[in-house]
Parts: sequence; C-alpha cells; structure tokens
Amino acid sequence: MTDTKTTVETEPAALYERAGHIAVIRLNRPASLNAVNAALSTAAGEALERAAADLEVRVVVVTGNGRAFCAGADLKELAAGRSIAAPEHPEWGFAGIVRHWIDKPLIAAVNGFAMGGGTEIALACDLVVAAEDARLGLPEVKRGLVAAAGGVVRLQRQIPLKRALQMALTGDAVDVQEAAEWGLVNVVARPGAALEEAMVLAERVAANAPLSVQYTKRVMHQVAESGSAWDPEWSRREPWAVNDEAAALVFGSRDAVEGPIAFAEKRAPVWEGR
Repeated sequence: MTDTKTTVETEPAALYERAGHIAVIRLNRPASLNAVNAALSTAAGEALERAAADLEVRVVVVTGNGRAFCAGADLKELAAGRSIAAPEHPEWGFAGIVRHWIDKPLIAAVNGFAMGGGTEIALACDLVVAAEDARLGLPEVKRGLVAAAGGVVRLQRQIPLKRALQMALTGDAVDVQEAAEWGLVNVVARPGAALEEAMVLAERVAANAPLSVQYTKRVMHQVAESGSAWDPEWSRREPWAVNDEAAALVFGSRDAVEGPIAFAEKRAPVWEGR
C-alpha cells in the first residue's frame, strides 16, 4: 500500500528562487493547501534567512503553490500532538515567518484560500497583493481557538478596531474587494495573477535605494508596533530617536550621494546598498 504522505512530501515544503533583486518564497504543500507543518516552517524560515543574507535581494515575495495561499495550521499534525514550529527556530513563529524579522520588505501574493494562519502570514507581510477570488479571515473562534499567530495582535493595527473585531469575533471570511476597502490589501489582481502583480509591485520597491527602503521599513514598524517582537533591537525606544538614527545612517551612505547626482545628471541611479 502506498504511503500517501511520503509521496506528497518528496519535495521541499517551501521553495526559494531569485529573479534579479527579488526573492520568491513559495509555500509548497499544495496537496494540503499549503497547511503549515514543521517542515514548512523550517523551509520558509530558512528561505527568509537566505533572502536576508543575500546582498542582491532587495524585496521578498511570499506565495503559495497550487490553488491556495495557505490554509493555516496542519490540523492533522496538531491532532497527532506534533509541533508545527521549526524545531531549531521556534522564535521564527508560525510558518517560520510571522515573528521572523528581516529588514527587506515582504510582499504577500495571496492566491486562493488564505484563512486563519494564511491571513496571519499576510498580516506579517509589509504589502499584500491578492487575487479577486482569494478569501481572507480568522475563523479560529469557530474552532474553539484563538488567532495567536499574529491575528489578534496585528489586525487592529492595520484596520480600524471595530472592523478588526468583526473579523476576529465572527470568524467570517472577507472577500478581497472588502479587504482592500478596509486596508488589508494593497493591490487586487485578477484571478491567477496575484504573483504577477506582486512582482510588478516588488520591482517598483526594488528600484529604490536598498538602505533607504530597509530603514524606512524599520522606522515605520517601530513607530507602529512599539515593543514588537519583530525587531527587539529597536523596540521600546523613543520613535524620534529611531528616526534620527536611521536618517544619520542613510544620509551618510554612498547611495545618498549617488541619488542627487543621478538626478542632476538625468540618469538612473546605480545603487550600492551602502
């Protein structure tokens, strides 16, 4: 008799590729709707580390293979009493992503089903591109659970409190157009085009000076999420102190010299990331 699970899990649970200055991380358990187990948390977390260490990478796009972005936690693993965290790096959080800080912007390309943990991965990203037929929501209360992978922490920081409470307390799904109106989604793509549109957005970000982008992300997260586990090095500090430190580092960079010169010479800047 064939071991179906072994057959399904023959490929890495998350795939990594780089296209120019953009890294793409693909959650890769399509037969399970990319439900998160320990293997996926490990592979996705390691992919983020790889992107963070690659000086050529300026933006990271996270998407799902198959017909879903991510169906949340693998309930079969939980029912069997098995952890779904990355064994060596539980500090990375759910899917190896939701508490895993990197300076480079993360863009979620949400294709299809993204309920529970899938929505929490999207909340952990800096920007969200979602296909028209995708679905977002935090249904944990319908299962006697709580959206503890960032849902109840981040949702009300990204949309108005009463709308956040409506999503979290009803557990009902939200269509992408409504999610965009609420501020959860930056770009609505046609069905099947979430990754394509996310790459277009990523190229727009990657065209900018890398240090400027990274420190802009740092300061904005520090101000928005003071005391956040995302970036403990900068957390619980006075916002203007963080702002001024970032400004000093960026304005003292070679890119800060290159930008004005390129503008004056009417040419595209050549960024060094330093």
